[in-house]
Amino acid sequence: MRAVLQRVSSASVTVEGEMVASIDAGLLVLLGVADGDGPEEARKLAAKAADLRIFPDGEGRFDRSLLDHGGEALVVSQFTLLADVRKGRRPSFVGAAAPEEATKLVDVFVRSLRDAGVATATGRFGANMLVRLENDGPVTIIMDSDELDRPRRHGGGEH
Repeated sequence: MRAVLQRVSSASVTVEGEMVASIDAGLLVLLGVADGDGPEEARKLAAKAADLRIFPDGEGRFDRSLLDHGGEALVVSQFTLLADVRKGRRPSFVGAAAPEEATKLVDVFVRSLRDAGVATATGRFGANMLVRLENDGPVTIIMDSDELDRPRRHGGGEH
């Protein structure tokens, strides 16, 4: 399961000219479900998204989570996050979960955020959506459930 978290001042989803969801300050979560993902990956990724300290404290440091900040989440299912572009010029999506399975796991992710206390809105699964956002920072974080348990590499680059 792969998620792109974007810290936003606001975000919305429109389908066929109708705004179906909107949030004020918080996180826009683009969520891709891979073949073989299960409820545990969805719950783990949702917990990480809710607790990740990417909001500024009074001194401007990343020291507050979405829960600390009191922000909202807008979750948009996006199978294209699982694109394989290694061969040719057309992406392959064979690694993405089937729609029936993906919709269940997106629901688990959303329920997990709500159970953690995050007000959560959603796009419309399978629809052609127009997503608008005002990226705050900009702050964009990519999370992959396969990477969460992998040991960190040590080296330079820490700020």
